[in-house]
Amino acid sequence: MTETTAGSAGTTAGSTAAARQALGHYGEDVAARHLVEKGLVLLERNWRCDEGEIDLVLRDGTTLVVCEVKTRTSLEAGTPHEAITDAKLDRLKRLGERWATDRGVRPEGTRVDLVAVLRPRRGPAVVDHVAGLC
Repeated sequence: MTETTAGSAGTTAGSTAAARQALGHYGEDVAARHLVEKGLVLLERNWRCDEGEIDLVLRDGTTLVVCEVKTRTSLEAGTPHEAITDAKLDRLKRLGERWATDRGVRPEGTRVDLVAVLRPRRGPAVVDHVAGLC
């Protein structure tokens, strides 16, 4: 008879969460490198407040860029683009305004970008930067 203990079930759930976290961190690294290579200036990563989190905060000239990073290993559950809802965009815009207020920054404008990272089993990551979702 096979017995499952709480410890082994927790380990499986824990390793799955750790794998998701590692994938997310990988995607943020790829996205940050990609954006910096395009000339944006990285200001902060994983900024949090009681309203939510911004993956990457950057500057593009005089524009503050709030960047959402979505990383996938396949498109079975949909594209990263499909995960960005209007409610998510509204929240990211508010978070960008709050970040600027908290930091005493007055950008000429603020925009929300998406960087979709597809990490296939083999080969390099595929990066799609969509600027100005709102």
